[in-house]
Formats: sequence, structure tokens, C-alpha cells
Amino acid sequence: MFEKTAEFYDLFYDEKDYAGEAARVRELVAARYPGARTLLDVACGTGRHPEFLASSFEVEGTDLDDGMLAVAHQRLPDVAFHRADMRDFDLGRTFDVVTCLFSSIGYMQTVENLGHAVTAMARHLAPSGVLLIEPWITPDAFDPNYIGRLVVAERPGLQAARMNGTRVEGRLSMLDFHYLIARPGTVEHLTETHTLGLFTDDEYASAVEAAGLIVEHDPEGLMGRGLWIGRGR
Repeated sequence: MFEKTAEFYDLFYDEKDYAGEAARVRELVAARYPGARTLLDVACGTGRHPEFLASSFEVEGTDLDDGMLAVAHQRLPDVAFHRADMRDFDLGRTFDVVTCLFSSIGYMQTVENLGHAVTAMARHLAPSGVLLIEPWITPDAFDPNYIGRLVVAERPGLQAARMNGTRVEGRLSMLDFHYLIARPGTVEHLTETHTLGLFTDDEYASAVEAAGLIVEHDPEGLMGRGLWIGRGR
């Protein structure tokens, strides 16, 4: 997914309020499981959410992208990060909290895979645990004509720019990203297409319920996309 651009990911999301989102996660968990101590972040990316949650929980993370995991390991060398597919992972233990944030669940693409992923997360949940899933955009809310804003970022020895367009094919949203990466003496053009499934609210709720959890929905969530909450019965 981010094979070409993992090293630049945090540059492009520098304005994202990871600290505020982590605070909201703590608040939601405290209201449902005040004694929660352990947390697994599924599709943890470069480890930014674990970075801000590590002061409150014993955190671990999973991701399928080696490049993202390499950045996460560098950021938090004492945290266990696992390469795993969220559809069928098995870490052999449970956690008080399991999160899947920043719409990573959309990469499941199909309703069947959505169900497999939520079930795998629920298997890793302690009996009184809390599951938090931040959804991707629903089919009726997704704008296939949306043009992503130009994002320009830099660090010593590097300047980068990113733009993206969007399109829809059936129940899939396609995000075509284009990058210009300038280093001393070179400019490189990179492209990536990210394909995310457009799931309805009923499909998210059904997946959580089918995994044996009590389902709640927070329409605002961490950044306006809502949040699906599952709790052990």
C-alpha cells in the first residue's frame, strides 16, 4: 500500500491531531472499561497513535506494510510491532482495548473481508474489552469527484508534494496519489492507488454484532468520520 512512500507518510500527515485523537480514545475507553491496561492498534502504520497512547496503556501494534512497520519500530523501539494481515491474524493473546483507526478498515474492500477482520479483532479482545473501529466513508457520502488538496512538506535534504484524485468502481473507492519527491540533484515522480471498500453503517454494525460484541456508534468519532464501538457481552 505504502511501499514507495512509507518514509514520507508522517511528513504529509504532520497536521493530524494524533495527540487529541489519543486523548479521545482514552476517554472512550475509560467510560467503558476504567481498568483497561493493554491496547493493540491494528493497522498501526508508523506508530503515531501508539506513541501517544503508550503513556496510558501497554501498547502493541500490527500492520501489513513493512515500510510503515520499520518507521514504527524506529519511533518506538521498545514496543512490539507485528507484521500481520488484519483478516486472519493471531497473536496468541488478548488485550483490554483493540483499535483500528484512520479508516484503515476500508482496505478490507469487501463485506466478507470486513467481517473476517472484525472477527479477528474480537478474538483478541479481553472479556470486558473495548473495540474501536474508525470507518471509511459510506457509499452515500463519498464524493467521486473530490480532488485532494495539494500537500507540500519538507525536511532537510528533501521536499515533497502530494495530490490525489478519486473515482468509484462499484462499491470500491479508488484514490490515485501522485508524489513529487525532490532531493539534491533529483526529482522523482511516484504514484500509488489506494482501494478502499465503501461500507454502509448497517454493514459495519452487522460485522461487530456477528463477532459477538455489543455494538455502539459514535457519529462524530475522532475526526468526524464516526466510530464503531464493540464491547464484550
